Amino acid sequence: MARPAAVLPKERVLAELARAPFRPAWWARSGALQTVAAIRPSAPLPDYASETWQTPDDDDLRVHFVAPEGLRADAPVALLLHGLEGDRRSPYAREFARLAARRGWRPCVMEYRSCGGPLNRRRRTYHSGETTDLAFIVRQLLARFPQAPLLVVGYSLGGNVVLKWLGEVGAAAPDRLVAAAAVSAPFELAVCAQQCDTRYGGAIARWFLRSLIPKAVAKARQFPGWCDVARVRACRTFRAYDDLVTAPVHGFLGVDHYYQTQGCGQFLPAIRRPALLLAAQDDPLLHPSVLPRATAAASPWLHPCFPARGGHVAFVDGGTPLRPRRWAEPRVLRFFELQLDAAGFAVS
Repeated sequence: MARPAAVLPKERVLAELARAPFRPAWWARSGALQTVAAIRPSAPLPDYASETWQTPDDDDLRVHFVAPEGLRADAPVALLLHGLEGDRRSPYAREFARLAARRGWRPCVMEYRSCGGPLNRRRRTYHSGETTDLAFIVRQLLARFPQAPLLVVGYSLGGNVVLKWLGEVGAAAPDRLVAAAAVSAPFELAVCAQQCDTRYGGAIARWFLRSLIPKAVAKARQFPGWCDVARVRACRTFRAYDDLVTAPVHGFLGVDHYYQTQGCGQFLPAIRRPALLLAAQDDPLLHPSVLPRATAAASPWLHPCFPARGGHVAFVDGGTPLRPRRWAEPRVLRFFELQLDAAGFAVS
């Protein structure tokens, strides 16, 4: 099977995507309101077929498929990686799975170790730059569906993982990996952590720590000495948590070593598959300065889309506060359709 190539000029792809520019819902104009509005699901929970796969290091990964009836053997497989403390039930995962299945594709969600259910069995869990599990899942999917092209999308932390992995493998990316997308990827972890720790009085960091801290405490029961429970319970910032838990558990020299080595921004120049970079300039978790405009402009593989508004993993362009309408998922899927067609694969 032929290796996908960047046969579509970036200008043509970006022009096609620009035909439906993002316009925020009137009731969610700011980045903060966008982010909050997107917390509510816009689609019901898909009828997932859930599987548990054993990893090479004898741990478990949960993978959730949506398989419409009558799928062709060459139906595209669309793998989604969720954000920090997300899972298959996250609003963007529901919407992406619904729209991909409607196209006759095979969407699937990979949940990180410790997410979406019981704690994993091994000592480690997951972090922003952990790519070995993604590499494992990709190998398994390609072997299981030998005629199908593969598409990968990551949200927030998942976007960092996807882009970092693409940069790590470079030109050695699998032949049937046609394209990838990252929505609201952090690009620079230290900047993202600082934003979460300081904006809105640190409310963003505390929101995530509500689940991260109890997981760390549970892990310490599973593996005595895993962390200093008293100090972890007192954490109020990402930086403190990553210094006490993420960095030492996963073999980093400290929080700065973790942040400096695991952000996806430095891996972007090595990417050799079409990749959509979708992020809002008013994202509360980012800072406009980290958006990789120059790097994307210098690469034929990177397709930047940085609207002025949109929040974090949000891009709500209509609907109601009780049922918001999401813009990003149709744009990602349209990007994938363009790349599938250019690579010679059936789109539907």
